[in-house]
Amino acid sequence: MISRRQLLAGLPALAWSQRAVQRPNLVVFLSDDHGLLDSSVYGSEDAATPNMQRIAQEGLVFSRAFVASPSCAPSRAALLTGLYPARNGAEANHTKPRAELRKLPSYLKELGYETAAFGKVSHYRYTADYGFDTFANDTYHNPAAVSSALEFLAKRDSTQPLALFVGSNWPHVPWPTNHASIDAASVRLPVKSVGTLETREARAQYLAAISNMDNELGKVYDAARAKFGTNMVFLHTSDHGAQWPFGKWNLYDTGIRTPMIAAWPGVIRAGQRTDAMVQWIDILPTLVDLAGGTVPQGVDGRSFAPVLLGRAKEHRREIFTAHNGDGDWNVFPIRSIRTADWKYIRNLHPELQHSTHDNRDGAAAGFKYWQSWERAAETDAQARAVVEAFKHRPAEELYDLRRDPGELVNLAADPRQIRTLVQLRGRLDAWLKETGDSQKLLGKPLPRDAEATLLRK
Repeated sequence: MISRRQLLAGLPALAWSQRAVQRPNLVVFLSDDHGLLDSSVYGSEDAATPNMQRIAQEGLVFSRAFVASPSCAPSRAALLTGLYPARNGAEANHTKPRAELRKLPSYLKELGYETAAFGKVSHYRYTADYGFDTFANDTYHNPAAVSSALEFLAKRDSTQPLALFVGSNWPHVPWPTNHASIDAASVRLPVKSVGTLETREARAQYLAAISNMDNELGKVYDAARAKFGTNMVFLHTSDHGAQWPFGKWNLYDTGIRTPMIAAWPGVIRAGQRTDAMVQWIDILPTLVDLAGGTVPQGVDGRSFAPVLLGRAKEHRREIFTAHNGDGDWNVFPIRSIRTADWKYIRNLHPELQHSTHDNRDGAAAGFKYWQSWERAAETDAQARAVVEAFKHRPAEELYDLRRDPGELVNLAADPRQIRTLVQLRGRLDAWLKETGDSQKLLGKPLPRDAEATLLRK
C-alpha cells in the first residue's frame, strides 16, 4: 500500500511541509442527475456552467469517471461504502446498505475528522444511517440544503479537520419551467432523441436546472475556499446521468458516466485533464488516503490519489455497473462491463419491456415529450426506431466506443467481434460471481407488449 507520504514525495518542499502538519479539509459537492456531457467543461454549447469551468481551471478534470449504478440510492450507497450494490445490499432505488457495514464517516472520524452532510448526500432520509456528526435538510428538493451548509461553514470555529458533504437536488426533476435565457427552439438534443417541440421545451428546462446546480456549486466552493484557504481537497461529481431516455436507469455512458473535478490548491496541478478510469466506489478509499489513513481492506474501491497527485495516468482497466429497479418502477435488470474502448451490456430479461419514469410517468410529472415521441413514431420511421430501441432491448449489446461513442450500433451479432464479445462476456460472468450478484428481479416488471404510457400509480 502506498502511503500518503510516498504519494506526496516529489512535490515541492513547501507544499509537503504545509500538508505534513495538518490534514486537509475535505469538501464534496454532489449534483443530482447531471450527465457528463451536459456542461461546458465537457464540451456542451448549451449548458451554462461557469462555476464548473472555474473549478476545472483550478483542478483536475476526469474524462472517464463512472458511477456503480445509474440510480440515486444504489449510486450513493456505493460511494459511502466503497462496495458494489450487490455487496452492500442497496441494489434497487430507495434502498440502503446493510446496517452492519462500515460507512465513510466512520473511517474519517477515526482519523480525527468532524463529518457533516447537508442536502441529498445519501438517498434523502437515509443520511441518519451513515453516521455523520451533523446532517440536515435531506428531504426531497429541500431549498435550504445549500444555504444551511454555507451557514454551518460561516459559524464553524474549530481547528479539527472537516469532511463536508453537500448534496444539491439539481438538476433532478421537477425542472424549473422558467428558462427565459434559454431558447428551447435552438437547443441541441442528445443522440437517440426525437426532435419534437415538447422535447426541446423539456431540454430547455433541464438546462435551466443545470444552471441552478452550477450556481449552488459556486457558492459552496467559494465559501470553502474562504474558510479553509488552500488546505482543502474539493471534489465535485454527480450520482449518474440525466433523467432522459437512455440516460438515468440505463448502463449506456449517458447513464453511468459522470462529471468529476478535483481541486487541491498547491497540490493537485491546476488546469489538467485525465483519461484515467475511476468509479464512485473509489471515492471512499481515495478520501481516506488523502486524509492520511490506510486504505481500507475488503472494499471494492481503490484509491485514485496517485492520479490526483500526478503520480499515475491510469487507474482502472474495467468498469462494472448494475441496474435493477425502483420499487415497481423501472424494473429491468441490466449489467455491464466497460473498458477504454468497448462496452458490453447484458439485459437479464429481454422478454420484458424496458420502461422508466420517462415514458410511464412523464405527463403526470409535467413532461409531455414522451407522448410526442410516440405520436411522431406513428408516421416517422426514425422516431419509431428510437421508441423501439428504448422499449425493447436485446439480450446482449456490444459497442465499439472508439468509433461509436453514442452507442448506436450494436455489434453483438457481428461475427467479426466474436472474440471481444466472448472475452467481455466472461469477465462479466466472473464479476457477477465475485460480487455474489443474485440477479433477481426486484419489483414487478412490465410485460414486453404492455402499454406503458401513463401507468402511474
